[in-house]
Amino acid sequence: MNLTTYPRRVRLIDVGPRDGLQNEKQPVPTAVKVELVHRLQAAGLREIEVTSYVSPKWVPQMADNHAVMQGIERRAGVRYSVLTPNMKGLEAALQDRPDEIVVFGAASEAFSQRNINCSIAESIERFAPVVEAARNAGIAVRGAMSCTVGCPFEGDIPPERVGMLARLMKDIGVQRVDVADTIGVGTPLKVQRAIEAVLAHYDIDHVSGHFHDTYGQALANTLAALQMGVWNFQCSVAGLGGCPYAPGATGNVATEDVVYLLHGLGIDTGIDLLALAETGAWISEQLGRPTGSRAGRALLARRARATSAGEQGA
Repeated sequence: MNLTTYPRRVRLIDVGPRDGLQNEKQPVPTAVKVELVHRLQAAGLREIEVTSYVSPKWVPQMADNHAVMQGIERRAGVRYSVLTPNMKGLEAALQDRPDEIVVFGAASEAFSQRNINCSIAESIERFAPVVEAARNAGIAVRGAMSCTVGCPFEGDIPPERVGMLARLMKDIGVQRVDVADTIGVGTPLKVQRAIEAVLAHYDIDHVSGHFHDTYGQALANTLAALQMGVWNFQCSVAGLGGCPYAPGATGNVATEDVVYLLHGLGIDTGIDLLALAETGAWISEQLGRPTGSRAGRALLARRARATSAGEQGA
């Protein structure tokens, strides 16, 4: 294996505070959300998806978006992004000065209808003025592309559809895009074909991977994307999150697991893996369950064993 084919560095966007927490049944206190962001940036994350500006009727967990954004102690060099589904959401977000907004679209017509009650073309029309207004305000725009390899309603998604969505996003001024396997059915070849379709419209520096682990393929898909030169990825601390409109989908790939893979390949992330594992364990404790990160559990268990052995030998 020629390791020089992999990027020398990788930038991770942790989506835990937004995508990871948005579907929690019990309210997560604002102070916990703010602390999660602080712990993530202290561990070395330089991009964090913090919250979304959606109707509390649809996503009550994000109703405290203003309080969360205003409660964060921002660090130089960290990019804070937020999800804005429409112009009303953007106008609310502008009050809190995010570095980047995220708009979204699906490569599946059925998923688009179920998720935001409109066609793919209509979703792009809705987002065009949002993108324009954000860029005029000096805010970067990222496009999340859902269901790029599979849909719970349509099944497999052809790469041509993914390429079409990427072109539509490029046409309205979206600066970079996420290739998301929303329901976690992707395998390496399918993911590479989806990314290849996107690369017809965006260069490699403006394409990122976002993989869910429903079938245990998220790390394999990350490796497949790395082999193509992709060096931006979304992941979620402790494997938090899922999609409410994708039946059967489990959480995002855990940030800790991705970092363990990358460090094993000799790829620089700038992230303190043990501090990240501690953050994953902490937020999971706040939510009343164990961390979903295998690497996180293993690292903390190894440390506990070493501590115990040291105490016994003292």
